[in-house]
Amino acid sequence: MKARIIQYRRARHHVLTKQYLLEVEGVKTKAEAQKLVGKQVVWKSTAGTKVMGRITAPHGSKGTVRAKLERGLPGQALGTSAKVE
Repeated sequence: MKARIIQYRRARHHVLTKQYLLEVEGVKTKAEAQKLVGKQVVWKSTAGTKVMGRITAPHGSKGTVRAKLERGLPGQALGTSAKVE
């Protein structure tokens, strides 16, 4: 299933550069997002580099999820798509 990288997970004064907020297609509630916890996320760059991670928790009540990736993504990755397996 496809997901869109929305933003880094952040606070007022700092940014967690290995944690991201994802919007998954077809997921609209917190209960549906909870079922995705533990699934693998793969982001692929235009050059073919793969960055892998896992969904850790739901975020909010509208189906957004938090994902922790093994290494940080470039800023250009925000708004691009990833794959949830």
